[in-house]
Amino acid sequence: MNFNPIILSIPIYFLLIGVELVIQWYSKRKLYRLNDAVTNISCGITSQLTGIFLKVVGVGAYTLVFNYFSLFEVSSTWYTFIILFIGADFFYYWAHRMSHEVNLFWGGHVVHHQSEDYNFSVALRQGSFQILWTFAFYLPLAIIGFKPLDFVFVSALVTVYQFWIHTETINKMGWFEHIFNTPSHHRVHHGRDPKYIDKNHAGVFIIWDKLFGTFQKEEEKPTYGITKPVNSWNPIWVNLEHYSQMFSQLISIEGFTNKLKFLFYKPGWQPEEFGGYQAAQPVDKKAYRKYDTEVTSKLSYYVLFQYLITLIATALFLFNYKQLSLIYQLTIIAGIAVTIVNSGALLDNKQWAYVSEYVRLIVFGIAGSLAAYGFDLIWLYVVSAIYAAVSITFITLPARSIQIAK
Repeated sequence: MNFNPIILSIPIYFLLIGVELVIQWYSKRKLYRLNDAVTNISCGITSQLTGIFLKVVGVGAYTLVFNYFSLFEVSSTWYTFIILFIGADFFYYWAHRMSHEVNLFWGGHVVHHQSEDYNFSVALRQGSFQILWTFAFYLPLAIIGFKPLDFVFVSALVTVYQFWIHTETINKMGWFEHIFNTPSHHRVHHGRDPKYIDKNHAGVFIIWDKLFGTFQKEEEKPTYGITKPVNSWNPIWVNLEHYSQMFSQLISIEGFTNKLKFLFYKPGWQPEEFGGYQAAQPVDKKAYRKYDTEVTSKLSYYVLFQYLITLIATALFLFNYKQLSLIYQLTIIAGIAVTIVNSGALLDNKQWAYVSEYVRLIVFGIAGSLAAYGFDLIWLYVVSAIYAAVSITFITLPARSIQIAK
């Protein structure tokens, strides 16, 4: 069983998303779009799945430094936990800030900012590679002597805190805003308007931004997203798109020094011969349109059906993956990845997605039958057959047969 606070909070996350959906229905406000929300949660899934392997880098490095370079061994008491919590949040601020100010690091964090909506599902939209660039910022805590298990737990609490600040349904909060990060402060952080870019990097305590000159209060409503929208619902591609662009630009830049500057200067930096630094432009709010795709109600229902099953499967896997062998872990991860990629491609109206989806359903049906035979689970035969038959029938039906009445 996995006792990571982030994993254990999953039911609470989806309960709050449900509450926000009720608010959307009651207030008639457009807070969610299916395609955007599915992509947000898909990125959260890919982040958790890759984290099974990549977190070993961060935790392993922290443990190594603690074992060989720690000055003390800090005891686990209530007051040292408070000190560690403040310390973890302080170093989170710098890791987060540098993830915005270093082009290479931005590639790991940009995923979180790609959504053009702002709701609780955006909190789950995390980059799969971010930990590779941020783990080193926390190593001073290991040198001081805070134990690895204590650090992992407290760092997770800093992350869990930030879920509730991803909403437009909570307005400004008076005195609380002077000390803590809030929805109002964090809406600024997700804005692509020039005045809001690279502001309010705090995790829990907004005082870090006020101390280090990166604070901006919320004034006009932010335009959410990034300056060059990714325009895709594919959770794998959105993790790779920035690095793909970086590679294309890097090979065209001449000179080793310029290449290093391109990697480690702010996003938008280019050599003078390429036009120099490309600052963010003001958003024309009248002309601006969010990336969107129109699909039939039938397809929306189908993706939602597949997605709910995938969420359940992913949650069960994350709670129990340590009990499985590596080959089973990789097989399940591959199955989940194909499912969410197909879901995004269907919402993107990619024609190849239908072929890929039929193949996936047939393979899943066969795999379920083989697993049922191998483990002597009769019920799995029935479930696999029903799932494949229902899914294939559903996706094959003509759209008009289940269109929502207007």
